[in-house]
Amino acid sequence: MAVWTDFGGVLTPPIAHTMAVFCRSQGLDPDVLGQALGKVAARYGTTDVMEPIDTPLVSEEEWLRQVSKALEADHGVTGVRLTTLADAWFDGRETNLAWVAELRKARARGAFVGLLSNMVPAWDAHWRRMLDWTELFDDVLLSFEAGHRKPSPRMFALAAERAGVPADRCVLIDDLAYNCAGAEAAGWHAIHFTDTTEAAERLGELLSPAPGRS
Repeated sequence: MAVWTDFGGVLTPPIAHTMAVFCRSQGLDPDVLGQALGKVAARYGTTDVMEPIDTPLVSEEEWLRQVSKALEADHGVTGVRLTTLADAWFDGRETNLAWVAELRKARARGAFVGLLSNMVPAWDAHWRRMLDWTELFDDVLLSFEAGHRKPSPRMFALAAERAGVPADRCVLIDDLAYNCAGAEAAGWHAIHFTDTTEAAERLGELLSPAPGRS
């Protein structure tokens, strides 16, 4: 079995929490920021606000320049000139060590364990400092390197190929329901991550041999 875990919201606190902390630090209304992000995303033909920078279609610096201009033009928010989200996004963000332990257990049971994440190029060094990824993962597949992102079928096909197993022997653990739905549409198993204990129980069931099989 190939176990592919997400990063943000699974190996870290929920993304909504991180975004709330970021908005407080910048003095921004989350709804206003969301509208500005949505306007910029629409320019790139998507409703997913992160897609422009984690495929990537545009550099983070240019994306944030456009977001800052939208904040000023549409909402009168002045004095905000964002240059990177990485420092604010990762500052003080804690690793979910309980989930790290579960991934180690999965590897000890013989499972392939990989990281499958929609990731911004400028954030690459930041997440790698949060855990010993060379020891924890058999492979790391990131959207900005692959040119595809969850929930694209091509992302799941590439992950299964990299793990060397068929789709029905892959499982995605992700905090976003639409990514889980995309994995299941690609023939994978999926665990919608909301709680470490519950996710660990479900993963243990998937990794346990069926009755009568060794």
